[in-house]
Amino acid sequence: MSPITIPIRSVAIEPDEAIVYMPMPREMTTFEMPSVPEPGPGSDVAGARDILARFLRDFGAWLDGDAELPRIDLKGVPLAALRVVNESLGEGEVAVTADAGHEIRIQETVFPGVWREQHFDRADGLLHDYLLAAPVPPLVGRLARERASDRLREIALPAGAMNVPALIHELQEAMDRSGSEAFAHVVNLTLLPLSPEDTAHIDAVLDGGSVVILSRGFGNCRISSTAAQDVWRVQYFNNMQTLILNTIEVTPMPEAAVAAREDIVETRARLADLVDWMSQSIAEA
Repeated sequence: MSPITIPIRSVAIEPDEAIVYMPMPREMTTFEMPSVPEPGPGSDVAGARDILARFLRDFGAWLDGDAELPRIDLKGVPLAALRVVNESLGEGEVAVTADAGHEIRIQETVFPGVWREQHFDRADGLLHDYLLAAPVPPLVGRLARERASDRLREIALPAGAMNVPALIHELQEAMDRSGSEAFAHVVNLTLLPLSPEDTAHIDAVLDGGSVVILSRGFGNCRISSTAAQDVWRVQYFNNMQTLILNTIEVTPMPEAAVAAREDIVETRARLADLVDWMSQSIAEA
């Protein structure tokens, strides 16, 4: 067999001409234990430690199945202790905004399954500042369902519609079957041939949700509730903010928004370490 010659052509580059590379993705976020502030003026470490120790006791009882979801309202906690709580818990990957007649902002801490749920009045005044533990705050799913219909919105099909009639029928059937025991029904719009009229129609049918969840990990995931019960838009973006996966999920809560139980179990151990470190810091001071 005679060898195959592959021609190699060199490309000249001017001295002042730079080669432009596509940006590489960032590293995935990993857990890092927050640093404990030193006790002193403006830092009530003892007060913060007592709050977190009480929360940890409730957390453990809930995880063992002996109590309801742990929740503490931090509104009214002295500023010096609240500042230490904020620094100790940090900010995690998942954030939620919801409309309940007033604004609700929810932020996961660096401890998976531990959340800050803040309620604001129309003047942006703080009503509640809950510290709670849950796979996902119960309010999120409840608001999404309460402000949605169990039937898809009926809108006349536009000229040029191709696959959207079958898609509407598929979604309504999945909604009728949806429940806590049912598997999620996922429609991958990225792979589905849709005309511009199809896309505009499905957007009009589903528009009107009250909850938006943003998850930052390796890239970003945007999860939006819709005007239909248990129907969510789940969109994945790379680190250049390019949409790489566009789906509709029919399920009470998309799995991408839920903290896994094994992560929550690990969170209890990490919180216990944090409380111990705070106690040591107080003793050394």
